[in-house]
Amino acid sequence: MTEHIKKRNFRKKALRELILVSFSLAVLFVTALAVWLSSLDLPDFNNFENRNISNSTKIYDSTGNVVLYSLNDNIKRTSISIDQINPYIQEATISIEDSHFYEHNGFRPTSFVRALFANIQQGGFSQGGSTIDQQVIKNALLTREKTISRKIKEILLAIKLDKTLDKKTILQIYLNESPYGGTIYGVEEASLTYFNKRAKDVSLTEAAYLASLPQSPTYFSPFGKHRDELEKRKNLVLEKMFELGYISESVKKSSQNEQIDFERDETNSGKALHFVMYIKEYLVEKYGDDVVRNGGLKVITTLNFDLQKQLEEIIKSNAKESEEKYGATNAGLVVIDPKTGQILSMVGSRDFFDTKIPGQYNITTALRQPGSAIKPVVYAAAFEKGFTPETVLFDSETQFDLRCDAYGKPFVGTDTSVCYMPGNYDDKFRGPVSLRNALAQSLNVPAVKLLYLTGIKNVVGLAQKMGLSTINDPDHYGLPLVLGGGEVSLLELTNAYGVLANNGNYNKPVGILEVRDHNGDLLEKYTQDQKNVLPETVSSLVSSVLSDNQAKAPVYGVNSPLFFKDRPVASKTGTTNDYKDVWVLGYTPSAVLGMWAGNNNNTPLNKKTAGTVLSPVWKKAMLVVLKDQPVEYFPDPLPNTSNKPILRGVWCADDGAHSILKYVDKDNVQGPTPSNPDSDPQYKSWETSIQDWLNKNGGCSHSPQTKTSLSD
Repeated sequence: MTEHIKKRNFRKKALRELILVSFSLAVLFVTALAVWLSSLDLPDFNNFENRNISNSTKIYDSTGNVVLYSLNDNIKRTSISIDQINPYIQEATISIEDSHFYEHNGFRPTSFVRALFANIQQGGFSQGGSTIDQQVIKNALLTREKTISRKIKEILLAIKLDKTLDKKTILQIYLNESPYGGTIYGVEEASLTYFNKRAKDVSLTEAAYLASLPQSPTYFSPFGKHRDELEKRKNLVLEKMFELGYISESVKKSSQNEQIDFERDETNSGKALHFVMYIKEYLVEKYGDDVVRNGGLKVITTLNFDLQKQLEEIIKSNAKESEEKYGATNAGLVVIDPKTGQILSMVGSRDFFDTKIPGQYNITTALRQPGSAIKPVVYAAAFEKGFTPETVLFDSETQFDLRCDAYGKPFVGTDTSVCYMPGNYDDKFRGPVSLRNALAQSLNVPAVKLLYLTGIKNVVGLAQKMGLSTINDPDHYGLPLVLGGGEVSLLELTNAYGVLANNGNYNKPVGILEVRDHNGDLLEKYTQDQKNVLPETVSSLVSSVLSDNQAKAPVYGVNSPLFFKDRPVASKTGTTNDYKDVWVLGYTPSAVLGMWAGNNNNTPLNKKTAGTVLSPVWKKAMLVVLKDQPVEYFPDPLPNTSNKPILRGVWCADDGAHSILKYVDKDNVQGPTPSNPDSDPQYKSWETSIQDWLNKNGGCSHSPQTKTSLSD
């Protein structure tokens, strides 16, 4: 019993000593922390203009000698007092950035822990959990590294800041020093830039837009390609304002539906600005907004600035004529080296600072319908499957929707609108045509038939391999895909043509050669990652067709802008059915030039084809691109050795002419003749269309060879 009491007393004494030691250590820690905290100096928030901006990120051309853009040049900031800032801006900012701003003492542990767990799950530092006080400290100190020690210092300084200044002053500092895009700092300058009004005069909706920007001003730029995301964030700001009781539900809904026009963006000054903003967005996604703004990165790009200047001038100098004649207010182009994927030039509009278009929207990365400019991808997939440039299809009025009869009459219970009978640009039908002539002359009916024969799944698969990321779901498309039924960007489509130029090899489009930090250490460097996605035997066939001036002549003429006397140049035009987009893309083995014209707001042109509107301008640009390049030739295509007459161009036999479906199994093109061709759902409609055309046009009299069997 006595032994038990001794052990119990010993444990009590040990526990008291442990508590005493722990308490002493805690006192020492808190004392040391207090001493350190008291020694930390708050930054001078009135000294913004004298901040150290020597670590300005600079973006150069491919030579490394021409500065295209310096991110901290010409910083704009106007400091104002809190009573000159509209309450809507204050409330919107608090709602989205720090809803408990007036409740905490500079630091909110629950937000920090929540962000900490999110970062652990994501394996990075994407979530900050910072209060407005912390963001003020971070902005003032220009700290870039995301380390635990820096975060602790930020928290301690934020607590001290909250004890030193009142909440209104802290909010004032935040609103005066936060980044709002480009070189714009502070809400007053942002209000003047984006809305041409003082911060005290903005509307609720405008305030919500402004509050949306500081989190990621590059990504949410109203002039970038994430305008939809900015719209969602603005609506989120309004939702949070409603939840906090700042606005009523009816006001919230009204503001969420309101459309705001942004004024001319003067946040940027530099060269090749569409390209620069494209590069900047990439850098922000990879390294973070703060590092890009203040990290002193040195970025060597792929841009050929001498070429860029000339091409910008060509686009700009032809803009007035294009607008007056054709109603096309905008144009853009991309030049890519197909052997590397490097972007040599990017002109995103006729004028970056043209407010009417608006010019700062980069049309080269926008999604538009490509019209017939997508056809080479379909033909490449068809050639890979076993069809040949000599294969003949009938260009005759054809019904493709199975819910309608061969003449476009819907079956009972079906609406007329489902019937699909595409025509050509000139409303004419030419009867039997080779695939060479069909592609060179951009005929629509043979192209739709070829897509059916090739298979949408095969075409979408090849489009993905060629880098057309937005052509990605076979179930989403029908046969109109071959006439431009999908959406692509000029940048990706131009690069896809680069696969044809580069003998079937794909290179991802790149704009950066290397990136170094402010110490000169290499962060990234271009290395080629080329993949073969198409046999050279196939790419050579497509290039042979697209560079065949004789095959193009019936449509474009012998001396069209697509023809170059001194060298072979492959090219293809595209015009959407509604005349909203016109395209010309062309290439040699060393350069691909893609050009688009139209209106940013999708207003149709004056019903002109790409050959009329854009080809002459494209020719001027291509001559500049090729000026100092040696003459190069595409690989000669292999001769057609198919054992099937129909694939060699023989389309009429002793029993007359019939649909290709009678002789070719679309799932085994080079294989035996189908035993039951009329089991194909398209057979009856195609056959009816062909026989009608033959009856009207003298049967097989057009065929160079009539006495043969097409089932050989």
